[in-house]
Amino acid sequence: MDKKKRVFRDYLFIVIGSFLISVASLSIYDRAELVIGGVTGVSIIVRHLFGIPLWLSYSMINIPLFVWGFFAKGGKFLFRTVISTLLCSFFLYILPAWEILPKDDFFLASVVGGIFMGLGCGMVFISNCTTGGTDLLAAILQTKFKHISMAKLVQFVDSLVILWGLQIFGVTKALYALVSIYVFTKVCEAIMEGMHFAKSVTIISHKGEEIAQYVISKMSRGVTGIEAKGMYTKNGITMLYCVLSNREVSVLKDEVYNIDDKAFFIISDVREVHGEGFIRRDEMI
Repeated sequence: MDKKKRVFRDYLFIVIGSFLISVASLSIYDRAELVIGGVTGVSIIVRHLFGIPLWLSYSMINIPLFVWGFFAKGGKFLFRTVISTLLCSFFLYILPAWEILPKDDFFLASVVGGIFMGLGCGMVFISNCTTGGTDLLAAILQTKFKHISMAKLVQFVDSLVILWGLQIFGVTKALYALVSIYVFTKVCEAIMEGMHFAKSVTIISHKGEEIAQYVISKMSRGVTGIEAKGMYTKNGITMLYCVLSNREVSVLKDEVYNIDDKAFFIISDVREVHGEGFIRRDEMI
């Protein structure tokens, strides 16, 4: 993707994602008094205890995290996070509390709220940004725990906030909040991984050269040949390996059958691919 188009897409996602997060916070979670964690959850508790508006407490809690985030993640990352946080505060300020769901239907609120929040946070995360609060805290923690996904780190931090909410709103609502966090995590991870989803294909065929030429010339994809040996026949063979999109895999599968109906190939899911034709380093900025 062209860098300018990528930047435009990122900021569009930040705006839409911030809007969805604000709708979930104001019109679903706050009305049902479900503390799903994060600064949103803390703000709901503060509003319940002291009557402070969501947008104000949301803004004030983020200030110390911004300072920490500046040193941990850098100014460019923080710039987008500030924009996202300001947008969330703005939407929380101007939007009414719509009656999207019945106030006492906690299960529906937990599921629909998790979907809205997961979509919003997922769109913000894939734009190399957070919404501030525990999202920013999770991004900072990920610099130390790179093997843990952003969504799971947010889930952990939010669980601590839920324990506080349990003391205020009771066990029942806390349990529904846990359901919502589970839905949020799955939706958020699906959005983040789906944007970079691909398939790896391993092909073993005696017509490997013909298949490789098709991938290179017709599909404009790279392919790697690995020298291998069949342990039963003891014959040498070139094993092909390539990474393709979902759509390209179905095309290649049909062509492989046309070239060699006895070919053996393996198709595996790939979560994220970096390199030519997929995600380049300059597109991550």
